Amino acid sequence: MHELNWGLPVILYLFLAGLGAGAVTVSGSVLLRKGGFHDSRMDIARYGALIGPIPVMLGTFLIVFELGQPFRALNLFKMLNLSPMSIGTWALALFIILSGLYAICFIPRQATWPWLGKARRVLAWLCVPLGISVAIYTGVLLGAMPARPFWNSPILAGLFVLSALSTGTAAIMLMVALFGEKSAEHREGRENDQYLLVSSDALLLGGEMLVIFLFLMFAHLTIGDVRHAVEVILPGGSLASLFWWGVVLIGILFPFVMELFQVVPKLLYGRTFRSSLVLEVAVALSVLAGGFALRYIIVVAGQVTGPTTL
Repeated sequence: MHELNWGLPVILYLFLAGLGAGAVTVSGSVLLRKGGFHDSRMDIARYGALIGPIPVMLGTFLIVFELGQPFRALNLFKMLNLSPMSIGTWALALFIILSGLYAICFIPRQATWPWLGKARRVLAWLCVPLGISVAIYTGVLLGAMPARPFWNSPILAGLFVLSALSTGTAAIMLMVALFGEKSAEHREGRENDQYLLVSSDALLLGGEMLVIFLFLMFAHLTIGDVRHAVEVILPGGSLASLFWWGVVLIGILFPFVMELFQVVPKLLYGRTFRSSLVLEVAVALSVLAGGFALRYIIVVAGQVTGPTTL
């Protein structure tokens, strides 16, 4: 049995950092989107901005103290080069600072001061690329470890980005469903903007399915350690049940089908978009559970399959 040097703190860091980066990226993208700005769209941008920095900071706290000597992490700021660790550390630090300022700008719901609306948009322009960078960084960091065949795939970074955006969208959907404006006068705008969220998440989940297929195909077509390592998530493998039930079925297929059920009538027939609180909450929780399960499997599978033989 292989020893697991990376446990729950690392898994939570990957999950929380991706969720927070995805939420801020979605918030900034919605804020910068052209067109009328309904109160419901303000809910999307506001909740994404407010919840985004919190999981990133919590995940960073966990990973720093997992090192055993947390103050040694400051040494990473003494160097600036093209290594994934150096670029990712600086991107993460900048994201925490700027996303924190972005969240502060949304504490007052309405931009009562003229400069506040401009500050939100400027910070959104900065936070969107930084959020994507943070989401990519963890996948690139793992993928750059040739000694671990399960992680050594160029597709891993794309999977992390799509999952981060999807879990960030799910977190916003959950907050809007539970705490968003539900008055009759805002109903039409809320339905239009909820349609934007649901359809975007369906596209992200579809992209995740495609990338997972490419990940498995890439491993299957590769001989040696990589092909052997991926067997841990194939039928009969030690992590197969969690992967196919937790990630594929619960985390991707179930919410994808439910979102298509909501989106297709409006997309194809122009019918009014309809949803329900129970469905919105169930889909959001399902995506979040699948996102966590994905990180768990990737971190554990990369360790239990062992290093590449030389």
